[in-house]
Amino acid sequence: MSYTLLRGNFVIRYPDLPRQGPEPDGDTVKFLPDNPALVEALPRHSGSPPDITRRGISARLEAIDALETHFGETHQELTGAEAARDELLRLLGFTNVVFWDDLPNKVRSADQDAIRGHVLTNGIDANGRLIAFVFAGDHPGADGSRVFLDGPLADASVNAALLAAGLVYPAFYATLPAELRTHLADVSAAARQKALATGIWPRSTADPDGVAVIPDLAAAEQLVMWPKLFRRIVPYLAAGFPDFDGFDAWLRADPVHRDDELFLLDKLERGNLHDVVWASGHQIQLTVWPESFIINPDPAPPGSTVNPPLIAVGDVLIVAALPDPVGADRGAESVTLLNVTPGPVDLSGWWLSDATNARKDLSGAVAGGTTLRVPLDGALQLGNQGDGLVLVDPRGNTIDQVSYKGERVRAGRTICFGR
Repeated sequence: MSYTLLRGNFVIRYPDLPRQGPEPDGDTVKFLPDNPALVEALPRHSGSPPDITRRGISARLEAIDALETHFGETHQELTGAEAARDELLRLLGFTNVVFWDDLPNKVRSADQDAIRGHVLTNGIDANGRLIAFVFAGDHPGADGSRVFLDGPLADASVNAALLAAGLVYPAFYATLPAELRTHLADVSAAARQKALATGIWPRSTADPDGVAVIPDLAAAEQLVMWPKLFRRIVPYLAAGFPDFDGFDAWLRADPVHRDDELFLLDKLERGNLHDVVWASGHQIQLTVWPESFIINPDPAPPGSTVNPPLIAVGDVLIVAALPDPVGADRGAESVTLLNVTPGPVDLSGWWLSDATNARKDLSGAVAGGTTLRVPLDGALQLGNQGDGLVLVDPRGNTIDQVSYKGERVRAGRTICFGR
């Protein structure tokens, strides 16, 4: 299957906010794409738009599930969770990574705050993250190009390396093509067979090889088990249930957020999470190995769309503004837009807003490759001491945003926003 190539940087620390940076773990890392507009154009499998900011977007490594270094106020066995995280960072090229003592999931220091890399992605998950195969270094292909991802190329990914080392569990969603699923299932089975001492398999429990005995949440935090099962156990125990006698009914009560829809490969039929979990008293167990079923992504909520917006971030740019025209400002201020696409863009339903949330509704169209000067004759007035501008499409998507400082404002002079 072909995937979209995104080039950029993996980021593990914000130098300006060292205690508020990303929290990398064994299957998620922050990625700052060179071209954020390409992210906006990706399919949205569960209807959620990409959760991307100027600092990047979380990349969720496809096909794997690492022990939780943090899940709410809980975690899984930290030896295994941190081993997967540390190996992920090493494979990406980060060195001498040190975490804060009092913020153990945030990076205090490293030889590199960010490092070049690329991802191959086929969409956005329910949490707004990139579904991605992750690779160190640059790719020779053009940013945004389509790359055919087969087994040998997948083997070069960080995802497959972690799976082969036995540091993570498999977790195969329906977003993963069948050929890759079969290939990576073999990789996972081989790792389980080897049961390297440095991996999770020698300590794995609550699986077909044996039940886990869990009297309380504190006991669950010390165990190595399939992370999705752990993520179901945590809210169940937090709700006050004394044992697992009610776990099956609790799962079934919420078929979206608890009882994930599955496709059972051994039976070739649809099922749910409760079909592969046995629980009684203080004992619980996954009855088949995780590569034996496919997990369906969360369904898109009513009114959402799995299709990206027709106009992506950066397709129409704010390229200039005149905040202080000669004479009276009202009615003479203006903003200039540039349509960088080859076709016309209908601006009906679009608007401009400033730092005070004043709004200028737009109309008409801007032809492909041309500019449009927008007079500001309403509530939106540009500040002479500095201001910000945001261009928003009818769906509420931010298409572009710029700002300027008061020192750039001169009477009669247009401010040009360089790109």
